[in-house]
Amino acid sequence: MAFNPLQEKGIPIDRQFRNWSELNIQPYDKESVEPYTQCRAITMNGIEVEAAIFSHQFARHTADLDLKRQLALVRRAEQQQQKAVNWLLPGEASTIETTIGYEQVAVDLTAWVAQNEPDPYAKQCYEFGLLEDFDHLYRYANLLDMMDGKKAEKIVGGLTEIMPGRPTKLEHRHPYDEIRKPLDRNTGNPLSLLHALTITAAEQQTMNFYMNAGNIPTDPLARGLYLEIAMIEEQHVTHYESLLDPNASWTEMLALHEYNECYLYHSFMQQEPDPRIKQLWELHLAMEIEHLRIACDLMRKIDGKDPEAMLPKEIPDAVTFQSNKQFIRNVLGAQVGLTANETEFVPMDSLAPDHRYHAYQAVVNADGVPSERVIEEHVKAKGGEYRLETEGPSPVESFRQAAQS
Repeated sequence: MAFNPLQEKGIPIDRQFRNWSELNIQPYDKESVEPYTQCRAITMNGIEVEAAIFSHQFARHTADLDLKRQLALVRRAEQQQQKAVNWLLPGEASTIETTIGYEQVAVDLTAWVAQNEPDPYAKQCYEFGLLEDFDHLYRYANLLDMMDGKKAEKIVGGLTEIMPGRPTKLEHRHPYDEIRKPLDRNTGNPLSLLHALTITAAEQQTMNFYMNAGNIPTDPLARGLYLEIAMIEEQHVTHYESLLDPNASWTEMLALHEYNECYLYHSFMQQEPDPRIKQLWELHLAMEIEHLRIACDLMRKIDGKDPEAMLPKEIPDAVTFQSNKQFIRNVLGAQVGLTANETEFVPMDSLAPDHRYHAYQAVVNADGVPSERVIEEHVKAKGGEYRLETEGPSPVESFRQAAQS
């Protein structure tokens, strides 16, 4: 029988709070962790951070004190979940090592969503962003090799290739061209709404991480690379959040958030090979089922709407971390030359000479580009680039020119 979180019984909210020792989770071992276990932890950290931020924003937009109290109650449990998930990440991992994990999430989560997205326009949005995060992984992998003498293939486990995507220097677009057409919760597939919320939260967490951790390195080149890519993550959050339905009410958005958390915890507990971490996903799922029940009750009470009319009748097929090498190669070969013009994706060489893209590029890239310098410096120091091309040479012929170490 298919799992339906709307019909399951979770842990009552007053029994969800844990003590400090329960929340001070033993981190996984960075040397032996399964790469996609790390990806699941990074993803769920981003999902829980989004839940907390959204709840705070909701509370700031209502004068109803009883509603504020209800939001605060659930948010406290959500914040404990975030701490437990985030504390899985080991302190021994350096900022750049953690960064490789973040970019593997961005690549393989977005690739999976793109392959399973029913809305053609949203699918194109995911494929477009995918090629940019793919290039970020390549730039950071070269930085890791230069800074620490470590190969990113150990972190990604050979599951994700490392080679140029759409060059980061070409990703800097005018803000007007980052806005996308929104989905409609009334006429669209509910799965599309869940996908958009998931990728927005994941990209937002990457943006937040680079906003706060990008200044930790002492090397000016490393700081420059984080600075540049952090600004692309701002673009990506704008890009993906534009897909969210702006006409949804606060309680509709709350119900969608809680359903999505149930969906992801249910997905990840099915795939998790680490028994201890799987138990955490199962515990949080039981908590989220109760959060969903509360959100649905609020939607009925405040909006007078039935949440079941908006949400899937049964949990969709599991969100899966898997190797997506051939799919990414296909997208890279077909779409590397695209850019954005307002809400559409067009060949870069189709833009008029006076298009705002060129003016913005001239400003931000005026005094050199850190993402290019990282590769240049790696070539000088190591005699070539660092790549992990397990499936053969790049599908983009012009990208095959660089020497490899």
